[in-house]
Amino acid sequence: MKPLFSLLSPAGARARLSVLIFHRVLPAPDPLFPDEVDAARFDALLGWVKSWFNVLPLDAAIRQLHEGRLPARAAALSFDDGYADNHDVALPVLQKHGLPCSFFVATGFLDGGRMWNDTLIEAVRLSTLPLLDLRGLSDGQGEDLGQHVLGGDAHRRACLGRLIQRVKYLAPEARVVLVDAIARRAEVSPPDDLMMTSEQVRSLRRAGMQVGAHTVSHPILAKIPANLAADEIGRSRDVLQGLLKENVGLFAYPNGKPGPDYLPDVHPGIVRELGFDAAVSTRWAAARRGEDIFQIPRFTPWDRGRLKFGLRLARNLSI
Repeated sequence: MKPLFSLLSPAGARARLSVLIFHRVLPAPDPLFPDEVDAARFDALLGWVKSWFNVLPLDAAIRQLHEGRLPARAAALSFDDGYADNHDVALPVLQKHGLPCSFFVATGFLDGGRMWNDTLIEAVRLSTLPLLDLRGLSDGQGEDLGQHVLGGDAHRRACLGRLIQRVKYLAPEARVVLVDAIARRAEVSPPDDLMMTSEQVRSLRRAGMQVGAHTVSHPILAKIPANLAADEIGRSRDVLQGLLKENVGLFAYPNGKPGPDYLPDVHPGIVRELGFDAAVSTRWAAARRGEDIFQIPRFTPWDRGRLKFGLRLARNLSI
């Protein structure tokens, strides 16, 4: 694979930057989310990436891309959201391989907070009810959420697949109210230790990792007024700078798809005006020289096998 990657991403002005994005690394496989990365799989993935690519800190990689002096087969690693397993599980594996990584943290969930999707996931996971009755609760279209069978893992996966999509694009406050109501209907008190503590964020930085901003409450920026988006972005940066006592120059758009999640003609300008150095999206592609450094694309690696994983990376480099 290495010669192919060298051909697709040579050094210098024609170089391409592959930025990989992760969210969680679980200690062991999760039957509810069998595609979620666990420690053993992350270890294997990093081994492949290290053997094929020159892995750089994200800020340096973006700067070198802009200046036309990236090495061949350049790559960077990133995590979004700020889960505690980023520190407890992913960090030791990154250190084992000697690889740098950037962690984008939604600051409103530090120290005991919980993202809306995790309230929903844990409510469905932990409920002992045979049937989750959500009649009388409505999604963003005003449609009743109905009833959902909670049998084995397959039923619970199907339930979550339906509910997450119906709740995802509600306004942030309404979304939190709704998932809290779902948890009450499920008769579950979700865990409050899923996200990092402030000390774990500091620990990542002491370990040589980069920390970037990811808003306060992880809103869909395209769905809120521009002034509120600017406040979310700027306050998250300020919290992290207060924790780390240093400049935080990188930002990741929540969810990150241009159009549905952030507006390319609005939010990159806000990020630039707030003084960030660069920002990343979740548009699949490898970045070229001349790319808007406030909309650097990233790629989500899914494949378990070495060959398929490598071929998917090669395909991403050709986009």
